[in-house]
Amino acid sequence: MTEQSVVDGKHAPDKPGTPTLHEWAGGDEALGRLTEVFYGHVLKDPLLAPLFAGMDKEHPRHVAKWLAEVFGGPTAYTAERGGHPHMARMHLGRGITEAQRRRWVSLLQDTADEVGLPADPEFRAVFLYYIEWGTRMALVYSGDDPPPVDAAEVPRWKWGQTPPWQPNG
Repeated sequence: MTEQSVVDGKHAPDKPGTPTLHEWAGGDEALGRLTEVFYGHVLKDPLLAPLFAGMDKEHPRHVAKWLAEVFGGPTAYTAERGGHPHMARMHLGRGITEAQRRRWVSLLQDTADEVGLPADPEFRAVFLYYIEWGTRMALVYSGDDPPPVDAAEVPRWKWGQTPPWQPNG
């Protein structure tokens, strides 16, 4: 990422003019397309389908709103669904396995290619960083001894060590 300063123990925002990950990905439309296609694949996947049996038809849209918020877009997931506590509660008792987590990650990466999310190394590195972290948290919340569901806010992902290359940037 561009040089950051630390202010009150937190990293300062990305360099002015740097698009958010949400913007770079293509906004709500692109994330909605990603989750619609992805969950269509999930329901046909022999390892993942049982985990999502009976999935609410709105689930892909909810996940798109979650991803949008995480990647610096609108805070619609928090406003409409209750933020991180709601997301964490949705995983309680699910007993997600490591094999299911890995398949979910792999299928999402394949779907990102399929729907044309940006394929530049900077975006994909940060995208996968969040997906790895997020799915590992889902594993924790779905397990036998989850942390309190209200222990965190919605995470906000930024470019980290890999800002997008922009001419004159």
